[in-house]
Amino acid sequence: MKPEVDYTLYVCTDRDIMSTDRLEEAVELAIKGGASVIQLREKDATAREFYELAQSIKVITDAYEIPLIINDRMDIALAVHADGVHLGQKDVPVQAARDVLGPDRIVGATANTVEDAIEAWKSGADYLGVGDVFGSSTKNDTTGVTMETLDAICQAVEIPVVAIGGIDHENIRQLRDTKIAGVAVISAVLGQADITEAAESLIANFRG
Repeated sequence: MKPEVDYTLYVCTDRDIMSTDRLEEAVELAIKGGASVIQLREKDATAREFYELAQSIKVITDAYEIPLIINDRMDIALAVHADGVHLGQKDVPVQAARDVLGPDRIVGATANTVEDAIEAWKSGADYLGVGDVFGSSTKNDTTGVTMETLDAICQAVEIPVVAIGGIDHENIRQLRDTKIAGVAVISAVLGQADITEAAESLIANFRG
């Protein structure tokens, strides 16, 4: 059965910017601070490396009963029995992923226009990652999304919307009055000296 998901603090991984030596440590510290979803994002790893790291991270997310989402790779998600997959706009279509993964796994999709959002929702996406809202420091292929567009997407779909892109401990306050279900971050948590405190602070600033 597909798990109920709290999208409040959705932490994506990036081993290049984390403040710890091991990703497993960084992920556990983030979860202790309130991270409610972990997305394993490995753009440069081999398939074997990605698989082994996913296995290791899943031990931690299972222990804390936190969903593990795999970025892009349906094969890795299936191999490690992850909770789901997140698909960018250049990846496999949402409907095709749903056909492969079945009804019990989470399928997330990236959207930066109302049209893209509606298409992903109608195709079977469980949630949307919408951005770039504030300018990403970890991705160089993103498209800016205004607050007006973010609000319009929230109004247009009946699935959770997660804002992403350059969100930090200050500008997250601007998202308090929106209809988003949560925020997705990388450096604002994993790149901080005290990962647990950073996660706690982001949640506090978001909830007001």
